[in-house]
Amino acid sequence: MKRVFIAVATAATLLFAGGCGGGNDEKSDTGAPSATASAVAYPVTVGDLTLDAQPKRIVSLTPTATEMLFAIGAGPQVVAVDDQSNYPDNAPKTDLSGFKPNAEAIAAKNPDLVVLSNDTDKIVDQLGKLKIPVFLTPAATSMDDTYSEISELGTLTGHLAESEALRQQMTTQIDKIVKGVPARTKPLSYYYELDPTFYSVTSKTFIGSIFSLFGMTNVADAADPDGAKGGYPQLSQEALIKANPDTIFLADSRCCQQSAQTVSARSGWQTVTAVKAKQIYALDDDIASRWGPRTVDLVQSVADAVAKVPA
Repeated sequence: MKRVFIAVATAATLLFAGGCGGGNDEKSDTGAPSATASAVAYPVTVGDLTLDAQPKRIVSLTPTATEMLFAIGAGPQVVAVDDQSNYPDNAPKTDLSGFKPNAEAIAAKNPDLVVLSNDTDKIVDQLGKLKIPVFLTPAATSMDDTYSEISELGTLTGHLAESEALRQQMTTQIDKIVKGVPARTKPLSYYYELDPTFYSVTSKTFIGSIFSLFGMTNVADAADPDGAKGGYPQLSQEALIKANPDTIFLADSRCCQQSAQTVSARSGWQTVTAVKAKQIYALDDDIASRWGPRTVDLVQSVADAVAKVPA
């Protein structure tokens, strides 16, 4: 199952490309801020990459970076995106793959910058031999990582002011959302489901850090206490039922058609507090797995769910 592959890949390489749902509106509430393009003086250097001029033909092979690029106003410079980049709707989606990148196919797009999430099959070296600049944006492990990558892409693409405006906008919105949820005397516990085979996330992951904003406790932490599984353990049904989470969040609602109804129908789950209290919440697979501008939407979804649970 593809979702299992993605979960395992995340634990091994911090790659999590996203769900398999369709596109959405062109912009979310965290779309490109109305800032004037910053006057970036080239050459610019970010990490090991130096660009002598503003890139005009960008190829993005990671959905998160695609969303970042469009949110900072660099969309017109993007000429091709991978087959999983379905947001925003006007992103130039192709059959290019971020999971199995093909150097010749990428080069055929005549890019002056390629954005990848990791160095699968030593693709960076392959593109380097073709004199194609590559910038890596690994899956974030915290909001700080997300903000850093937004700023780095802003610098490289000539949209530094817009990237800083987006970063400030996200920070302000997330802070407002979190503060808007009343504190609880007893923390809520939660189970976060990546797929129906019970892969989950621990508090040490990016997703875990989002739930920690609300003071919630993660029932998956016991399955990977030392991080040996990369923060993405597969739980057993028996352990989940015994953990008895107060809430359940489904990040497999679109890819795997999981819902409150399908969870409630699972054998033995009728005793779980989240099931009995009808505290099962379906998330948008894509938003839940692309840790860029729409993380604000994810935080809002968690806040809305928490607010519904009686104190």
